This record gives sequence, structure tokens and C-alpha cells, in this order.
Amino acid sequence: MSRRFENSELKYKMHLKTTLSILWDFMKNRSKRAVPQNKQDIPIISVNKESLEKLEDYSVIRLGHSTLLFKLENEFYLTDPVFSKRASPFKCIGPKRFHETPIDIEDLPPIKAVIISHDHYDHLDKQSIKLLKDNVETFYTTLGVGKHLIHFGVGQEKIVELDWWQGIKNSKIEFIATPSQHFSGRTLLDRDKTLWSSWVIKAPKAKLFFGADSGYFEGFKEIGFNHGPFDMTFLEAGAYNEKWKEIHMMPHETVQAHLDLNGKQLFPIHNGTFDLALHAWDEPFDKIAAQSAQKDIDVNFPKMGESISLIKRNSTSFWWK
Repeated sequence: MSRRFENSELKYKMHLKTTLSILWDFMKNRSKRAVPQNKQDIPIISVNKESLEKLEDYSVIRLGHSTLLFKLENEFYLTDPVFSKRASPFKCIGPKRFHETPIDIEDLPPIKAVIISHDHYDHLDKQSIKLLKDNVETFYTTLGVGKHLIHFGVGQEKIVELDWWQGIKNSKIEFIATPSQHFSGRTLLDRDKTLWSSWVIKAPKAKLFFGADSGYFEGFKEIGFNHGPFDMTFLEAGAYNEKWKEIHMMPHETVQAHLDLNGKQLFPIHNGTFDLALHAWDEPFDKIAAQSAQKDIDVNFPKMGESISLIKRNSTSFWWK
């Protein structure tokens, strides 16, 4: 039997009773505002080759959900690229995108490296990888995920798999796979056979934390102690619920994780693109804004396609209001 990975603090297992309860909630108890009512609810700033050429170094562009385009040392890096219409193994069913992508894959600049946190469909998208693979120098991911990339057509020589706390340097940038509290699997048969992770990104002028998916756990303090402080933390704030908070943080836990990591600026991700929970689509923004204000945290809410600085203080709007 092949290895199955486990969290450092808890062994997460979804029981049948809980699963049935969640399915009932999705059928009967979802917010009427789980999805935007109008296309105008989510403004999009178009990104093109010309705007990327003018983009300031040490910037990041939000493309949707957990997909971020970084410019570091005048090279481009991409996280969890999902450009498809649905976060699903199927073309016609599954969570559908709320908005268009700010840039088409074909218009992306050469990508120095892609970071993939785990193999769930809203973070590892087959069609996006197939379209990206020839424009990417290296794919950084965690143990076991490489087999998916090879299946999608990525050459093995382009793939680097890391275990928790392992790191590798690409040019001037160091990437370190760090723990998260989550799970993995793309079918009913491959649960936890690949590793999930968060990522530390160390560049000459900035230290960044890409949290991907995680429940709240003591590991944030350990990561902050070992690798912080961070100029910016990218932490999930969306698709949460009390019934699965062990693997997806509640908003107040996102704020606490940022504090644990000793972050300077917070950038909430994992929201505003796909309908993956029961709450209203804009609820995460409201809750993070309110709780960040209470804790005097510098928080960023860029629009889809908007670029912000990684090292300077930004001024973003409450665009969802």
C-alpha cells in the first residue's frame, strides 16, 4: 500500500454523518447570495503584455481564487494556476467561476516557476497546466503531486517535489515547502496519497508566505519563528464553515494566523472566484476587514487583475461594497 500523508496536529477524517449533513446544507441552507447577482459585482482589471512590461518589480497581481502572479527580481512566478471555467474534473458540473480571468494564459509572460500547494481541483487544474507547461521553467510542488503534472504533459526534468521544511533556490529566490493542516486527493480512491503544504518565498528584498489551504494550527507560530517576519502573508479567507474548520480557517483564525506568522501586510485569498461554501460570496471580505481593523492589521483587498506592491504600503478599496 502506498504512503498516506497526515497532518502534524490532527488526523482529519470526514465521517459519513458529517458528509450527509454538509450535502443537506448545500441543498437547503446556502446563502441566497452565495454567488454574485450581477457581473458588475466583481470588477476586473484587464492585464496584458504591455501592462506586465511596465509592472513594478516586487509586485503581485491577483488573478482569482489562489492564483497570484508575482514579479520578483524582474522574473515572474505563478501560484496554484486555475484559469478554467470550473474548479472540477468535469466541464459541465462543479463550482463555476464568478468572473473572467484578467489575462488569458496565452498572454502570460515567460514564467520562471509555478508553485502548486496541493492537488485539489481549485488549486491544480489540468487544462491550465497543459496550456502553461511550455512557458514554465520549473514547477515546485510537494511529494506525490509530480505524477499529476507528468500525466498533464509536464516533463519530469521540470518538476521539483519537496517535503515539509525542505527548500530550494531558483536564481535569487528560495522556496520552502512548509506545513499546512489540510488533506489531498482528486478521486475517492487517492485520499492523502500526495502531500499538501504552504510555502515560504524568500527574495532579496522581501519574505512572503503563501498559505494555500489550511485550518488554523500551531504550525503558523513555528513557521513564523523559523522564517518570519513576512512582508506579506497570503492566507485563505473563504470556503469556510464550522463543520470543516479543521481544514479551512474561519475569518478570525485567518487574522490570528497572520499575527502568528509575524506578517506586516495581509492579503486574503481563496475567495471571490468560486462558490465553494454556504456563506455569501462577499462575506469573507467584510469579516476580514472588520477583524483586521480591530487588530490594527494592514490588509489588502486588490480587485481581480489589480497589482499591488509587496514591499510598500498599499491602499486598496472595499470594492465589493
